[in-house]
Order: sequence, then C-alpha cells, then structure tokens
Amino acid sequence: MSIASRRRFELGLLLGPVSAFLALFFLVPLAIMVVTSFLAPGLYGGVEWSFYPDNFGRILGFANPAFEQFDPVYIAIFLRSLKIAALTVLTTLLVCYPAAFCIASLPARWKNFCLFLITLPFFTSMIVRLFVWLLILRPTGFLNTMLMSSGLIGRPLDLIYNEGAIILGMVYIYIPFMFMPVYASVEKLDWALVQASLDLGAGPVRTFMRIILPLTAPGIAGGAIIVFIPALGNFVVPAVLGGAKVMMLGNLIEQQFLSARNWPFGSALAMMVMAVMLVLLTAYVVLSSRRSAASHGGGKA
Repeated sequence: MSIASRRRFELGLLLGPVSAFLALFFLVPLAIMVVTSFLAPGLYGGVEWSFYPDNFGRILGFANPAFEQFDPVYIAIFLRSLKIAALTVLTTLLVCYPAAFCIASLPARWKNFCLFLITLPFFTSMIVRLFVWLLILRPTGFLNTMLMSSGLIGRPLDLIYNEGAIILGMVYIYIPFMFMPVYASVEKLDWALVQASLDLGAGPVRTFMRIILPLTAPGIAGGAIIVFIPALGNFVVPAVLGGAKVMMLGNLIEQQFLSARNWPFGSALAMMVMAVMLVLLTAYVVLSSRRSAASHGGGKA
C-alpha cells in the first residue's frame, strides 16, 4: 500500500465514525423534517402522505384559501424573533468586546481566573439560572422590593413578561458564547501595529477603526453567528421570562408539535429558521474566504 493510500485509509478510519454519527443523528432527522414540511397535516395529528405546499404558503402568503388561511401574525413573530436575536447579539458584543480587552491585558494568573469565571455559568442548569431572574424581576421580586423600600418608586415596575426581559435573559445565557471568539481575536491582536499607527499620527479613533476593529472582526463575526443562531430558535428563555405575552419562533414551533399536533406546519416553521441559519453561515464562510484570500494576496504582494 502506497503512502497516499495509507493516509486516505487512516483519514477514513478517523472520519468514518464521526460522519456516520452526523448522518444518522443530523442529516436523517433533517431530511425527515424537510419531507414532513411538504406533507398535509392529519385530521387528528400526524401527517397525510400527499404533497401540500400550503404549509409554507400559510406563513409567506401564497396559501390556497380553500385549505389554509394566510395569517400575518406568523410574519410578525418571525420578525420579532429576528429583532430579539439581533439585539441579543449587539448587547452581548457591547458587553464582551471591552471585557475581552480588559481581561487580555491582565497577568496570566488573573487572566485564567477571569476566564474560569466566564465559563462558570456552564456548571449550572440554564433553567435554574433563568428562574433566578424570575425571582429578581417579578413584581414582588428582589429588584422591585429594593426600589420600593428605598422610596425610588411607588409601585412595582413592569420588568418581566416583555421583550426587554427576554433580551436580558438571552444576553445572560449567551455572553460566554460571544466572549470566547472575541477574546481569541483580541488575544492574537498585534499591538505593534497599533503602536505604529499611533506613532504615525493616527488618533485613537482612527487606529481603532482601521487597525483594531478589522483585526478582531473574525472573532466578532464568529461570536455573532454563534449567538444569533441559537437565540433565533430559543424557546426556553421566552417561555420563562416572556410568558404568554411574547411569542417567538421557538415557542411557536414547540406549540405546533406538542399542542396543536400540526407537524407539517411546525416542520415548515423549522425549515424557515434553518434557511435563515444557512444564509448566515454561507455569508460568513464566503466573507471569511475572501478575507483569507485578500490577506494571502497582500502577503504575496
């Protein structure tokens, strides 16, 4: 056996189990979901094996009125989910970006301790952490009690069961997911380039815009993707902190599968979420490839 054949064989042995695992537990369920989204809903739940595109038409507006009615509420829920996910990304970035620079400048001993603190929430159940926020934000919770006791407010503030509470919970849950890729980019930042920019007369703002931000952009983009994708389909945080007042895509999909038992429509909603994720991932890969090609081209020049 030649060296090339041996390497291909070894690579097959290494990747074979992983590929089989992904095919069995990711590609096969995804294919079932795609097929189900184009089937008719059963009268008492389940599916009927007939082609039925009106599941998507019910969301996007081209449904046959004889079978399904277009309801703009689904578009409103979809747009609300996009808005909350985008605000979650923006808020986590505003928190994590300066924190990454601060921690990167610390001595190694304190740096490792701070990184441990960032990952510490992973050791606790997400449900437990969310219910702590429920105890803090509810009308009789800790925050309202403290504000009323100090005389700053006369009656409890409406801090829960709204979009603000959901964004707060999302940010709290996904801060580590944003921090790690941003910190990795900040840690690799070449400060000699920053000092050279300042020495050549560029001010702090221009240095940040022309040197620091482009060099840390891959970490920002990676963190944004990692946070946006699960935030878009999250249903636990809206269920706990949003209650019945704020519906997101994850909650709607859960209701269609478990309560309404309309599996085809739930599958169509899930496919729309997957489509948004696929567009974002494709854009990220394309932009990363172009940036890498540009940097290699600049290096050759």
